[in-house]
Amino acid sequence: MTRRVLVPLVLGAASVLALAGCAGSTPAAGGSTDDAGKVSVVASTNVYGSIAQEIGGDFVDVTAIITSTAQDPHEYEASAQDQLTLKGAQLVIENGAGYDSFMESLIEASGSSAEVLTAVEYNHDYPGAQSHDHADDASSSPAPSESADAHDHADGDGHDHIEGFNEHVWYDPHTVEDLAKAIAEHLGELAPDHAADFTANAETFTTKIAGLEDSLGQIEAKDAGAKVFVTEPVPVYLIEAAGLSNATPNEFSESVEEGQDVPPATLLESLQLIDSGQIAVMIVNPQTGGAETTQVMDAAKAKNIPVLEFTETLPEGQTYISWMQSNIAALSDALPA
Repeated sequence: MTRRVLVPLVLGAASVLALAGCAGSTPAAGGSTDDAGKVSVVASTNVYGSIAQEIGGDFVDVTAIITSTAQDPHEYEASAQDQLTLKGAQLVIENGAGYDSFMESLIEASGSSAEVLTAVEYNHDYPGAQSHDHADDASSSPAPSESADAHDHADGDGHDHIEGFNEHVWYDPHTVEDLAKAIAEHLGELAPDHAADFTANAETFTTKIAGLEDSLGQIEAKDAGAKVFVTEPVPVYLIEAAGLSNATPNEFSESVEEGQDVPPATLLESLQLIDSGQIAVMIVNPQTGGAETTQVMDAAKAKNIPVLEFTETLPEGQTYISWMQSNIAALSDALPA
């Protein structure tokens, strides 16, 4: 049974919208700067588009392929207009690890020579990623599992879904911090005259990330170990950063993520866990769902367990920082006093 309950995507020109707040001009073909002299950046989702806009400021033209919470990157089918957009990019930002696999085919089909940054490679849990001590070196970009330079996407190596790895890395503040520094570095290479601006913007952005981490630390100080049930693994990095425990049976969240039926035994285990009173809060992803998701949500509400919604893509009118601030505040408020 198909479990994704999303609004159908209309292909064509309407499928690519300029990120809110960014210039709406079409990137020039061949990867050059646009008519205003801005660096053309294409991101797979508006999450990474927002981060790129924060770093690039007035000197970038950012386009996000996926801009709506009604679209699911796992299942997105790219259009001819998307291909044209990629063709004009100088810098491409993708998530990787199979999350936005449509980007791989787009990059190859467009013949793009743009530099590609893959967010998962800045995550400490990514297979082969080199460790990076944020306390010791807050000013330099980490060395990801491969070079942060342009990748050969034609072979597809390292970009498929990795069993046991949570690819939703934008919910991990450390990953986003390191990615932001890498974006600033690459933008500086593409537009040297504005390199100092990109560096300054990245420093401002990472200061805001530190603020998010402080808020997460406050949750940990009062609620460390509290159990959270997640219908899909989207927010797991964030709850772990808050010192909370993911108590969800793995097969439940993995089945929902893969669009499969939750095994009856796993569903029963989940319902018994919720009924036991051990769960402090439930977090659901409104971009996916099905009968079992509804069932556990109803069970949580019947036990007066707060149910929060954390999306995969940026809600309208939010920046990455304001979005994460809202999520953290909602989590803090939902936990018992």
